[in-house]
Amino acid sequence: MRLNRIYFDNAATTPVDPRVAETMMYFMVENFGNASSLHADGNRAREVLDISRKTIADSLGATPDEICFTSSGTESNNLALKGIAFANRDRGNHIIVSAIEHDSILNSCQWLENQGFFVTYLPVNPNGIIDLGVLASHITKKTVLVSIMHANNEIGTIQPLMEIGRITKENGIYFHSDACQSYGKIPLNVTEMNLDLVTINSHKIYGPKGVGALFVKRGTRIEPILHGGGQEHRLRSSTENIGGIAAFAAAATLCMEEMKNENIRISAMRERLIQSLQEEIEDVYINGDPVLRLPGNINFCMAGREGESIRLLLMLDEEGISVSTGSACSNNSDNSASHVLQAIGLNPFEARGPIRISLGRFNTEDEITEFLQIFKKTVEKLNPIFS
Repeated sequence: MRLNRIYFDNAATTPVDPRVAETMMYFMVENFGNASSLHADGNRAREVLDISRKTIADSLGATPDEICFTSSGTESNNLALKGIAFANRDRGNHIIVSAIEHDSILNSCQWLENQGFFVTYLPVNPNGIIDLGVLASHITKKTVLVSIMHANNEIGTIQPLMEIGRITKENGIYFHSDACQSYGKIPLNVTEMNLDLVTINSHKIYGPKGVGALFVKRGTRIEPILHGGGQEHRLRSSTENIGGIAAFAAAATLCMEEMKNENIRISAMRERLIQSLQEEIEDVYINGDPVLRLPGNINFCMAGREGESIRLLLMLDEEGISVSTGSACSNNSDNSASHVLQAIGLNPFEARGPIRISLGRFNTEDEITEFLQIFKKTVEKLNPIFS
């Protein structure tokens, strides 16, 4: 296996930007105080926390008091769904989500169903987009929350959040979006989109793992799921990870500054890859919306070779190339079919066969060229399941 690998799995996690790493190291070593302490070291940590909170808030069009730092996107999603459900149980017990949400949403919904809540799972069209009319038709007097992800982690499809926000606002329902895949990559403004809660995290935007945030609109009724010292506006008790939070804010700043140019460059590489795959590899079909998708996302299958995706991934790994077969947060030990691909109309066999390429900040045109050469040779070693 070669030393200089090609990393095409940025949707699973991104490498930490060296500029962000410098920030994190400084605050871990030089400014390590507990933000709840009253002495000078604690006050310095509190100052960093306040500055970082404002940075994240500004990136979303929010105010600092609306940002709650957490440990991950998964924790933020759990807090959003469970916190809203239990705080508003006197208003109703119905939640609406899409069928292609991240496992942290779907598993939270299953848990809430065991607690007496009712969940509607909205279907999506073949490109992965919900039907606004179907959403509106499922809203009842007992509906308290709609949770629709901004962009899908597997197929990259972007949902019409602004239009969804209009529907939820008209009906007086809380609107949450899991924006872990989209934040820092495409514009996201909580005011323009009528969002009440938004989940974001650090390690998808070239920051460290173990840091996330939940935007909670001022006045939202929500219960904490962690109890203790009352940190984060009494919504998420735990000693704040100052080094991680400062690095998260630094990563967010870089993303906002470089978003436009990065999108142009990464989208061009994506289109080149899609075109080359379809022209040079037989029976390739792309999953997800051809236009409304994240700049760096490519999810595709090869007809007749769907059963070979894990083998193909491992063969590419041996060649020094990192790609995935779907969500990094799913358990692939049983080679289970993707719930996202089944929701867009693929059968269980086809849904076991995707390859996801996700491009990022540090990928280059030369890597695209090299990948295509290696991929074509690797595919030629596979045998189709059907002939």
